[in-house]
Amino acid sequence: MKIGVISDSHDNMPMIRKAVGFFNGREDITLVVHAGDFVAPFALEALLELRVPMLAVFGNNDGERAGLARLMPGLAGTSLTSEIGERRICVVHSIDDVPGDDGIDVIIYGHDHRSNIEPGPPLKVNPGECCGYLTGRPTVAVIDLAEMTAEIIELT
Repeated sequence: MKIGVISDSHDNMPMIRKAVGFFNGREDITLVVHAGDFVAPFALEALLELRVPMLAVFGNNDGERAGLARLMPGLAGTSLTSEIGERRICVVHSIDDVPGDDGIDVIIYGHDHRSNIEPGPPLKVNPGECCGYLTGRPTVAVIDLAEMTAEIIELT
């Protein structure tokens, strides 16, 4: 099972559309996880064009949380732990918000806009920034839950 990972989209609509196109173009992606900082509801609306389900958490720049939560009722906090496939996944915006990694197979985070993969256990994945505003490098990630590996993908 492979999941797509995105974070820090910051209302950059061209990059959000590229990310959606990338994920929708991959038949092996069964879920997308967003690690926060959509910023405004219109950015989330574009992400809801994904052909697969999406899990997400709020980031520190998500100011219009009520509007975001109306669009995605499961979006209610800054930390989410879920069973995906046979893996236990923790999603946070900031790595500092991980509630503890006992029994967690994968930690997905964002916030600092720097892509990073740390082999586990637990496997830690920061997809970097979808927006590309700070690094000039818009990126997402793909995690293979069967192999417990990840790769960073530059959106071009």
